[in-house]
Amino acid sequence: MPAEGGERLPCLADAEWLKRPQTQAVLRAIEAGGYPARAVGGVVRNALLGLPVADVDIATPAPPEEVIRLVESAGLKAIPTGLKHGTVTVIVDHTPFEVTTLRKDVETFGRHARVVFTQDWAADARRRDFTINALYCDADGRVYDPLNGYPDILARRVRFIGDAAERIREDYLRILRFFRLTAVYGAGPPDPEGLAAAVREREGLVRLSSERIRQELVQLLAASRAPELIEIMRDYGLLTMVLPVAPRPSLLRRLVAIEQSLALQPDVMLRLAVLGVEVVENAIKLRDQLRLSNAEFDTLVLAANAPREGVHPHASEREAKVALYRYGPKLMRKQLLINWARSGISPDDPHAGELYAFPDKWEPPKFPISGADVLEAGVPPGPRVGEILDQLERRWIEADFAWDRDRLLAELANGVSDAGQA
Repeated sequence: MPAEGGERLPCLADAEWLKRPQTQAVLRAIEAGGYPARAVGGVVRNALLGLPVADVDIATPAPPEEVIRLVESAGLKAIPTGLKHGTVTVIVDHTPFEVTTLRKDVETFGRHARVVFTQDWAADARRRDFTINALYCDADGRVYDPLNGYPDILARRVRFIGDAAERIREDYLRILRFFRLTAVYGAGPPDPEGLAAAVREREGLVRLSSERIRQELVQLLAASRAPELIEIMRDYGLLTMVLPVAPRPSLLRRLVAIEQSLALQPDVMLRLAVLGVEVVENAIKLRDQLRLSNAEFDTLVLAANAPREGVHPHASEREAKVALYRYGPKLMRKQLLINWARSGISPDDPHAGELYAFPDKWEPPKFPISGADVLEAGVPPGPRVGEILDQLERRWIEADFAWDRDRLLAELANGVSDAGQA
C-alpha cells in the first residue's frame, strides 16, 4: 500500500508485538463486532523504525461502551478509565491495552478539548501531535498513513501535524516533546517550522507543572543526541524556561562521549548534574524545580563536591584506592565521570579508563579494628575513642592498607601507653 508521498508502506504482519496472543485478542474482539481496530502511535512508529516497542495503544470507531461489551464478550477484562474521552483499558494476561474511540476536536482549551466521536480516521489523526505518531496498523499488519507520516519516518524528521504553533498552544509540553523526539528519532537539525514555532511559543513553558517538565527532560537527557538538542534549546532561550540554572551543554557533550567510550548506559541524573550543577545551590534549585527524590538530589550534590572529594582522571592508583575505600565503587565512579567531563581529558584516555575499571580489580579491605578494641586497650568511653580510631584509620590508609590487625593493635597499645606516660 503506497503512502501519499509514493513510498510503499511496509507490512508489519511479522512484528513480534502484533503476533502476540494478547494483542491479537484485543484487536480481534473488536473486529468481531464489525468495527475496525488498529494499533496507533508510538508502537507503529517504533515498529517501522525497527526499534523496541513498549505499550500498544489501539484506536477504533467503536463507541467505548461497545468496546467494553465486545471485549468482555471475548472473556477479556475492561476498565472504563476515561469513558468521557472514549478510553477503555483492556487487560489481557496482566498486559494493559489502552483502546480509544476515534475522536475529533470541536473546541480546544489548551490541553483540554471538547471532542466528539467520529468514524473518520484522518480526523482522528489530525488531533495528534506529530506526523510520525499518526500511523495505524491493523491485526493483519497493514499500515495506514492518512497524514503522510511515513516519509517523515524514513527521513527521521519530527514534524508537527498541521500548524505547529496551534499544536503547541493545545499543550505547551509539545515544545519539550518536539526536542525529545528529535533527539531520539530525528536525524539532522530540528524541523525549521517546528523550531520557529517552539521559539515563538516558549513563554507557555512556564505554565507546565514540574512533574510534566521533569518527565520530558529525563527522557530527553537519556537520548544519545541530548547534548546537541540541549544546546539548541539553550541558544534559542528555551532551556532557561524550564531549568533554574545556567546550563553547560559542552560538559554534557563530554560526559556522553565518555559514556559511549566506556559502553555505559546513560545515567540521567549524572547528565543533569554535569549540565547544571557547579555549587550546591544549583542542586537545590533543580531539586525544588523538578521535584527530585533524595537519591536524585544526592547525585546532583555529588557534582558540586566532586572536585574536592572525588577521584580525578589523572589520579594515582593510591588515590583511587582511597576514594574507593571512602565512597565505594558506585560513588567513586560517578565522581570520576564528573571530574573527567570537566577536565577536558579525552573520552578515550586510557589511564582514566583504567581508573573507572579499578573497582573490578581491587576490593577495599575492611578496617581491622573497632571502638571495642580501643575500649579494651583502656581508653575510657567518650569522644576520645572515636578520635583514636580515626587517627589509626588515617595511618592505616597512609600505609596503603597494609597494616594487619596485630600491627594496628600494637600501634593502639603504644599510643595509649604514650598518652598515659604524658
